[in-house]
Amino acid sequence: MADSKPLFSLDGDPVAAEALLRDVFGIVVDEVIRKGTSASEKVCEWKEPKELKQLLDLELRSQGESQEKILERCRAVIRYSVKTCHPHFFNQLFSGLDPHALAGRIVTESLNTSQYTYEIAPVFVLMEEEVLKKLRELVGWSSGDGVFCPGGSISNMYAVNLARYQRYPDCKRRGLRALPPLALFTSKECHYSIKKGAAFLGLGTDSVRVVKADERGKMIPEDLERQISLAEAEGAVPFLVCATSGTTVLGAFDPLEAIADVCQRHGLWMHVDAAWGGSVLLSQTHRNLLDGIQRADSVAWNPHKLLTAGLQCSALLLQDTSNLLKHCHGSQASYLFQQDKFYDVALDTGDKVVQCGRRVDCLKLWLMWKAQGGQGLERRVDQAFALARYLVEEIKKREGFVLVMEPEFVNVCFWFVPPSLRGKQESPDYSERLAKVAPILKERMVKEGSMMIGYQPHGTRGNFFRMVVANPALTRADMDFLLNELERLGQDL
Repeated sequence: MADSKPLFSLDGDPVAAEALLRDVFGIVVDEVIRKGTSASEKVCEWKEPKELKQLLDLELRSQGESQEKILERCRAVIRYSVKTCHPHFFNQLFSGLDPHALAGRIVTESLNTSQYTYEIAPVFVLMEEEVLKKLRELVGWSSGDGVFCPGGSISNMYAVNLARYQRYPDCKRRGLRALPPLALFTSKECHYSIKKGAAFLGLGTDSVRVVKADERGKMIPEDLERQISLAEAEGAVPFLVCATSGTTVLGAFDPLEAIADVCQRHGLWMHVDAAWGGSVLLSQTHRNLLDGIQRADSVAWNPHKLLTAGLQCSALLLQDTSNLLKHCHGSQASYLFQQDKFYDVALDTGDKVVQCGRRVDCLKLWLMWKAQGGQGLERRVDQAFALARYLVEEIKKREGFVLVMEPEFVNVCFWFVPPSLRGKQESPDYSERLAKVAPILKERMVKEGSMMIGYQPHGTRGNFFRMVVANPALTRADMDFLLNELERLGQDL
């Protein structure tokens, strides 16, 4: 980057500011949207941390830089970042790019407002409630409450806090000394945010009772009953069960009807972590995977995952109509939530949440839904299921690929068995050697930039790949590429 005369500030120069932003948007269109979604480009241009620091020149100095240099820095940031919109980015539960959702994100970032009062976010306060209402209807509720949260982990933590407050409202004032030892229950396949939430809320990780799951990763209701009885016998008070609809690794859906029966018998709050699987509710073909979700007290759902709404878009939905969110979290700050305003102060929703400033997360989903319609989003979900099924059938046809299990969702878990290990299943070191394959192939694909796919061990199983079929732009050709690329990268192993 060549030195040039510093441009200290664009303050007071709207022409220069507009020119800069037009140039930046042009770079984004070229480098992220056009190249970043092209299968002929790299998913990432890998650099070691030390080298990357030098390339980016991250140091912040006292003198400003020229517009030309700033534009070069924007290009560099994009160049060395992972393109999650790339058709061969399979690494996370989110991927792809919806242009309408991106347009919504650009608008909200440009308006730069906070979601807490109707006074400064009139459009978005009304919009958020309309979007939440639609999501609740898909769950099966005709009324209720909710809020957009900064991620599914926070949505799950909210549910735990609300369940505790409903059982022991005095804890808001008196804190942990107002509580007996509490117990919450979740599957061993649950998201790690449940234990994190228990620690964060002062319950402690020991309060989380881990319920057994079957071989497919589904919670076993009979063991849930046993764990509840055991907790009570040990002097703890059960208060919440967290079921999962779409587990992170295997994509399993807990049996919600049976779990709801247990919760009803014991008077427990039922929360469903549907951060990953909630979008299946849009599909008439597959929504039976979530049968019973309407019996939950709360649901976490991340449209930024399977619906491609863009990070972040995470909803906490409640069946409650007693304004529990506000009772639990409200602090009535008089400088923000004045009760003598000239409009209906019930529209000031900011006191429902733990945050003060809260970004607008509803517009991207609303705009995408307006453009696609519910039918378009349903096709998106059904297409992901269809492509996952295609991938499974192709895996079965190819030598060297072994399914971990038949998937019921769009998580396809499998091993790639390299030529040197084929037919060696009886060898005493087979499992140990197979577990080393995925990390080697991951390093090779990332350094070449050809694709990204996650791997992990699971229980007694050694490392295997978890292929996530979520990007709506994917085709069968991309599934074929994945398998061909693993064969190419692993042919010498």
